[in-house]
Amino acid sequence: MSIGSAEGLEGVIAADSSICTVDGLVGKLTYAGYSIRDLAEHSSFEETTFLLWHGELPAKSELNQLRSDLAGAREVPDWIVGALSSIPGQNHPMTMLRTAVSLLGNGVYGVSDDAQEVRQQAVRLTAAMPTLVAIINAIRQGKPAIAPDPSLDHSADFLRMLTGKEASDRAVRCFDILLILHAEHELNASTFAGRVTAATLASIYDATVSGIAALSGPLHGGANEAVMEMLEQIEAPENAKGYVDDAFAHKRKIMGFGHRVYKTWDPRALILRQMAEDVGGMTGTERWINISIEVEKAVRSHRELYPNVDYFSPSVYAALGVPTELFTPVFAASRTVGWTAHFMEQYANNRLIRPRANYVGPPERSYLPLAERE
Repeated sequence: MSIGSAEGLEGVIAADSSICTVDGLVGKLTYAGYSIRDLAEHSSFEETTFLLWHGELPAKSELNQLRSDLAGAREVPDWIVGALSSIPGQNHPMTMLRTAVSLLGNGVYGVSDDAQEVRQQAVRLTAAMPTLVAIINAIRQGKPAIAPDPSLDHSADFLRMLTGKEASDRAVRCFDILLILHAEHELNASTFAGRVTAATLASIYDATVSGIAALSGPLHGGANEAVMEMLEQIEAPENAKGYVDDAFAHKRKIMGFGHRVYKTWDPRALILRQMAEDVGGMTGTERWINISIEVEKAVRSHRELYPNVDYFSPSVYAALGVPTELFTPVFAASRTVGWTAHFMEQYANNRLIRPRANYVGPPERSYLPLAERE
């Protein structure tokens, strides 16, 4: 076991896992031994889901069964829609999603001893997340929610519910790859937060709520929204260099660059850059990727910083018609697969996660009565 820094637990090994590994020095990411590049090129979201949950790629019959299970579990009860509609104020979608998942777990307290029941809950969470995101979007827009269509595959139905229209096969494939790329990333902040919750033997729903809460922060999942806001401020590729130069001069953080683990290109960012160019040209939204490329050049002229997964994904989301405020909820809907894989792994060989702190406060001292304190 290696010993890392106390600051942010960097380099500290916190768990044994067979789900995913990251080699940050060479920019390599694998799911259960399969390269993310191969999965993005050849796999589907449902197939990747099976891999993360079971550690092996599915046989055709197993894949068909999972597709059927997911399609049959997308419906969300009307009372949850009503409860979300009754929340006062214009809340961020991640706040509403956190509440929605808590409602989805109504009646479930603690974790079942039956592993099959827990897996069914994982299916329910993965299947219902796109529906919940679409419902939240509809509520915020004052429109009726679009019901799921069980005849469609996961990504096709998710994109249809988000945009209100049937997407082309090419657009659906791009969205499917997006979900694959975001499905898992070892012990990132949200996965670790949820795994700590699962280790208390709280339910898989409770652990997912913990994951959503952690993902909502701007230094984690919320970074993709910040990148899009930056691109909108820059407006055009020719403005990129001036924006970056000014940011470096005033020591302002440029979102989407750098990573705690990767010391070179994030392999997902390389895939997303190509996707953004392709889908941007297809939809006439290439402005966003063109600005992104110019910002990247300008940043690299100042420092050797590499884009992470949050940098190019907004260009793809925007090209597919996904509103900016839904970038992080879509991320959460994808990452639910990785979260639940980790939670089931934790339940299977559980030990309460209870680290220690390195105390740096005052040495032991005598209590001073209030009257004697100045």
